[in-house]
Formats: sequence, C-alpha cells, structure tokens
Amino acid sequence: MRLQPPVTRTTCFILLLAAFVVTDAGAGSARDVPTGFADLAAQLLPAVVNIASTENAPPNAQGAESGGADSGGSDSGSDGSPGATSGGPLAQNAQSTQASGPSQSQAADLAPTDKLFQDFLNSPAGGGNSTGDGKSGTLQSLGSGFVIDPSGLIVTNNHVIDGATSISVILADGTSLPADLVGRDTQKDIALLRVHPDHPLVAVHFGISRATRIGDWVMAIGNPYGLGGTVTAGIISARGRDLDEDGTSDYIQTDAAINRGNSGGPLFDMAGEVVGINTAIYSPSGGSVGIGFAIPADDVAPVVQQLRRYGKPRRGWLGAQVLDVTPDIADALGLPVEGGAMIGTTAPGGPAALAHLRSGDVILGFNGHSVDNMKALPPLVAGSSVGEQAIVDYWRAGHRANVTLTIVDAPAEPTAPKAALPVTPAPPTVAAVAGLGLTLSDLSGDLLNKFSLPSDTHGVMITKVASNSAASRQGLVAGDIILQLGGVPVTRTRDLLARIDTMRQDKRTAILLLVQGSDETQWISLDVS
Repeated sequence: MRLQPPVTRTTCFILLLAAFVVTDAGAGSARDVPTGFADLAAQLLPAVVNIASTENAPPNAQGAESGGADSGGSDSGSDGSPGATSGGPLAQNAQSTQASGPSQSQAADLAPTDKLFQDFLNSPAGGGNSTGDGKSGTLQSLGSGFVIDPSGLIVTNNHVIDGATSISVILADGTSLPADLVGRDTQKDIALLRVHPDHPLVAVHFGISRATRIGDWVMAIGNPYGLGGTVTAGIISARGRDLDEDGTSDYIQTDAAINRGNSGGPLFDMAGEVVGINTAIYSPSGGSVGIGFAIPADDVAPVVQQLRRYGKPRRGWLGAQVLDVTPDIADALGLPVEGGAMIGTTAPGGPAALAHLRSGDVILGFNGHSVDNMKALPPLVAGSSVGEQAIVDYWRAGHRANVTLTIVDAPAEPTAPKAALPVTPAPPTVAAVAGLGLTLSDLSGDLLNKFSLPSDTHGVMITKVASNSAASRQGLVAGDIILQLGGVPVTRTRDLLARIDTMRQDKRTAILLLVQGSDETQWISLDVS
C-alpha cells in the first residue's frame, strides 16, 4: 500500500499562501462565485407570474394523428413546443388557487413523455379542456411572465398569448387575475399585459444585457410544465446567437434549465436585474439539454416602453432591403474597404426611395455609426426615433456621398400587397419520408387556414407523424413547419426530399431541421440511417 506523505507545517503554510494568492489575484478580475441562490430567489420569485391563456380549439384538435393541441392556433402556448397549447390539466390547476402543477397521479402518468400535454388532451380523460357542447371546445396553455410595475404591468413573450381569447395571470401567492393585452411586438416576440391587483405588486427592473459576459452567473425563473414558480441557475454560455433567417437576431445563450412553460420568464443576473426573456431552446428530445436562448434586455426594454406608451412598437424604418457585401462585390464596386450594407430593393414611398437611394448603393455609415456589415444596419435604424433626421453615408459609382432622410414608423404589414390565393390552387405535393415517419406537404391556402397560419408563411408543412417513429420521438406533430435543413431554407417538398436522399447517399446518419412549432422554433436532429 502506498502511503501519502505527511503534511508538515511548512506544507500547510505553502498551501494556505497559494490559496491566498489565487483568491487575491482573482478578486479584481472575476466576480465572486455565489455560495447559494436562496436569498436572491426569495427576493425575485414574487415578481414572476404564471400565464394561462385560452383559445378556441381547431376542428382537428380531437384527432391524435392531426397533432391535436400541438397544432392549435399560432404560438399560443408555453415554451418549448409540441404540447404547449395542450396544457390542459396544468393550465386548469394554475388557474385555480395555486400554480402547484399536476397531481401525484397525473405526474406519474405523464412525466415520462415528451408530449405530456398532448397525450392528455387526446385521451378520453382530456375532456376537461373542452367547454360548451364539446364539439368546438377550447385549449388552455401555459407560459411565464414578470412584473415590471407595481400597478400591474407584466412582460411576456408574444407567442405565449398569441391567438388567446382570454388571458389569466397567476401571481406567486396563487391569486388569479384576468389580464388585458396592452400591446405586442410580433417581430421581437414581446407582449405587455396589464392586471388590476388590489395591492401593489413586487416588480423587477431591466438590467443592461450588453454588460454581461460569457461565464457570468444567471438565474431563470418560470413555469415549466405548469409546475409553478421554478428556479434554475447556470451561466451565460454565449452571446450574439443568430436564430433568425434574416441574420439580425442577437440571443443570449444559457445553460440554466429552460423547459416548456418557461417562455416569457425572466433571466436574472446576480444583481437581481432582468438581462433577458427566456424564449427558445435547442432540444433533440423536447426537454432541456442545457441550451436555452433569451432575448437580451437591451432589445426588450425599448420595445416595452413603446408598447406602454403607444400600445404598439414604433420601430424606425428605412424602407430598404439590404444584403451583405462580399469581397467580390467590394472589388467590383471599387470600395476602398470591405463591408457595408448593399441595398437590394427600396420600398416605393419609403425614406430610402424618397432620399433617392437606389439598388446597388452601399450604406457605409448611419448617423455617425459605421456600418461594417448587413447585420449592423437594422439595429441602428430600428433604434432611431420616428421622425428623426438621419444622415446616411453611402458609396455609389466609385464615390462616397451622404444624404439626409427622415425615419418613419415601420409599417405593420409589408408595403407590397400580398398576392391573393387562387380560387382553385394547384394541389400541393404530398409525400412520406421513408424511415422518419413523416408525411410532408407544400403549403396551400387550405393548410394555412386549417392551422391558422399567416398567408406569408414559408416552408414545408408536416401533415402527419406516425406513432413511435423517429419524428414522433422528437416531438414533431402535424402542423409544424420545416424552415431549414442543415441551415439552408426549404420551400418545396420535393426539394427537401431530394436533399434528404442526397444526404443518405453521402452516408449521413443524421439531419438537422429547423422546425417552427405552435409556440417555438427549434432545431431538431433526426436519425436517417
């Protein structure tokens, strides 16, 4: 047996000195590691609320193969997805006296499944979600939010309440209050609600999210699976995550556990300030795998102020679609430096068109701020006040110039009129994907109406998911929209199938799909081997 050498007084002194040096050296360069989160959680929990919304169930909500509650409405449920709008039993518990979650028997039956709410709704026992004659019925769903003003102003995600016919807010003490919608920003996925309590509520404040660093401690509080106020902690894993197709999103990534029902809940720093709104997760399984995303508070706070003041976002608008400037384009245009945002098209009557900016111009600066790439311009424009004069520095025909224009409010709808759906549209391509258990279809007017989707929705729709298939095990349901395959947008079923076949021929064993569900958009990995 090998014995450890004795620890002498000299050794102890050296160890203590080393510990002192390390602690002292790190004191000025790193934030203290918290010894616990109990005091902070006790302070913040009263300001976090559960949100239960009710919407009319679509006619197909009773059919298991049709996706049931998962496909009902548009983004009306809690976080995290399939099963969000089917928050049946938990929503009812939340709307009673306490947000205490499911009973012991329900938890035992439902906990092992990823689509626990849908399973309940599609079972005979799920009739508790229906009202009236049981033919049309309603769906109830869950989410989270937080109080920003003691008078009763509450912030949440728009997708938590979108499509709701009624909204209830359940306070930390179990009090349920009806809520009114003050305003919403569908682009930023932010909604502002108002309740009328009989006493001032505990409120929290927005922090400065740009001051946070990768590795900083954060704490999430929300309503996962309808269980009520739940605290999880972790760190900021990454900054500037781009989850949108336009390349302009800027999410905070965290490993604090975020699950279905956490959407709309706050992400706190260790000072107790809100640095983000928990909004989406990456999940191959449907549950938390330690990759969650939050909208930064710096993006949320200005929108909330506008919603509070105007009832809608007032976002600066330039009226120009811009593209990245590649090295080849920069060389062809004779740009002295690479970078900028190249105008692709301008909206008739928009600020850019009125200032005689045109397709092919490269915007290099905006109101004194350098525009190094396409992503740099939209935040500068959106952050401008409506009616503000802005100086745009641009490159055209080998020369640099500038022009002054007036920023206007972004239109609620695209300026170009939407094409009306034909009365007798061509039948969409419908096909099954061998080995995945998916039936796919091109989008059509009938499908858009059936699943209450906007007419400008793009992608390939999942119309059927086989039970016990690879797709069903990942939580995919009828009504979900496949937006991308491996980071490349998809618009036609036949193109998607051809690319999957190519991947299989290349001996790829898995594919990565970006899927828009009823209440979130997430990446899903499917085994195609």
